[in-house]
Amino acid sequence: MDNASTIDEAGLERVVQAFYARVRADAELGPIFHDAVRDWPDHLKKLTAFWSSVMLGSGRYKGQPVPAHFKHKDRIKPALFDRWLGLWNETTEALMEPDAATALQAKAAHIAESLKLALYFQLDAMPRRADVPRGVFSAEEPEQRLRP
Repeated sequence: MDNASTIDEAGLERVVQAFYARVRADAELGPIFHDAVRDWPDHLKKLTAFWSSVMLGSGRYKGQPVPAHFKHKDRIKPALFDRWLGLWNETTEALMEPDAATALQAKAAHIAESLKLALYFQLDAMPRRADVPRGVFSAEEPEQRLRP
């Protein structure tokens, strides 16, 4: 990744450690993480492996982030993703070179959007015309195909 050539394992570990210290101290995010994470050293190790896999292609992360977050769906409100990203952006700006911070921020924003879609996106029930067989869409009603 050319624009993030200054990212390395040590930098990712520093960012993860500092970021989750901020998260744990945050009035909104802290209680959720406190209840969800039982072993912080292990969790931080996993998250460092996650970011290593995402940013460096190391393949060290072997988890499933969507099911891990889905267990806490009732407490993770969509607006909290903005708070999470704000803390992430502050941390990466403080600890990384500008090109690396920008790359980490862009990747985090993409991950946040993906998690929000996985946790909250639902297709509305589509009204059906009586003369159109199930599974077939009418050419006159293309707007009914998918609704976010």
